[in-house]
Amino acid sequence: MNHILRYAMGCLAGAFSFTFCVAQADSLARRTDSAGTRRQLAIFAPLYLDSAFDATGNYRYDKNFPKFINPGLEFYEGAKLAMDSLAAEHAMLEVHVYDTRSATQSLGQILQSTDFQQTGLILGHVNAGEMLQLAAAASRLNIPFVNVNYPNDGGITNNPDVVLLNSTLRTHCEGIYRYVQRNYATKPIIAFRKKGPQEDRLKNYFIEIERTTASVPLKIRYVTLDDNFDAAVLAPYLDSNTQTICLAASLDENFGKSLCLALASLSKTYHSTVIGMPTWDNISDFSLPEYANEEIIYTTPFYVNPTDNLTIRIQQYFRTKFYSRPSDMVFRGYETTWRFAKLLIQYGKDVAGSVGVKKYKVFNDFDIQPVFLNKQTMTLDYLENKKLYFIKKLDGNVTTVN
Repeated sequence: MNHILRYAMGCLAGAFSFTFCVAQADSLARRTDSAGTRRQLAIFAPLYLDSAFDATGNYRYDKNFPKFINPGLEFYEGAKLAMDSLAAEHAMLEVHVYDTRSATQSLGQILQSTDFQQTGLILGHVNAGEMLQLAAAASRLNIPFVNVNYPNDGGITNNPDVVLLNSTLRTHCEGIYRYVQRNYATKPIIAFRKKGPQEDRLKNYFIEIERTTASVPLKIRYVTLDDNFDAAVLAPYLDSNTQTICLAASLDENFGKSLCLALASLSKTYHSTVIGMPTWDNISDFSLPEYANEEIIYTTPFYVNPTDNLTIRIQQYFRTKFYSRPSDMVFRGYETTWRFAKLLIQYGKDVAGSVGVKKYKVFNDFDIQPVFLNKQTMTLDYLENKKLYFIKKLDGNVTTVN
């Protein structure tokens, strides 16, 4: 990935924000769209330009790239590819890209700037604090803010202009519960967990979902494991005569790996399927021989099909130009920029009511739905992507399951 980062950082050196008129190279840029104006899209990402370059524009890290720079820059690389695609379509669009780690202009100053006031839609690769600031700006301007990465509502309420693409933990629990109801309702179900407040929250989510489900509730047995558990501790909870469904009720990746490894060692005697958390998307160990014969399933709102034509083209582009492979965040940047830019261009000022329209699919089937946290007042708090993909890993093979 260093070739990509070196090229991108060189292009962006010295800027805290920069603008693309995606049709500028064509005479169409001088014309207006059917609504009378070129639409403006604002993209916020942690590019760390002022950290990467000194006052004279020299790169600070020689031939190295600190890991903290990668996610935002990779997201930008995908967004830039989408802008190139939009330019090829002569899209009437003006894109402003802002570095949320700028040392010369704070996020608050950017949001009060004259340029920003004409924005029609915001895309943000954000942390918790930035999400709240951008959500407040979206509410003030009555425009959508699409949070592309942060998987939490951050306490936001009564703000229908906020869109969470990275589904919340509660949504993942709801999806897992329905998946088990649909596929394994008659099987023994054990929720293995460890001690901790995060694990308590997961358990409470499952219990609440069980209490409100319209279908037959699952009979889940909760088992709290010590830190040094092994296969011998798990065996008494498994049934050698039938498949056991093991829920990994913890976001801790090390706990998940230990649980799957221990169950894999028992696979000759006990047939089990492990259903884990969205954090497991980051675990590469599951392809190792030690995990053979263990069926591992987890949820994710983002799935890039490796056989998709656009996926293959982007991979080939990166191999040819950068001698590297695009990361998941590159695909996220491309998908969100292209899809929501198209919606902004089509719906203009009415885009706030149209972000959930199922058009312009790129890689994922987003299912953007309203969220009402208070069932008594039924106040619309925000919009959230409820579509989840179930990824199965078995013997090094990766597939999606329904």
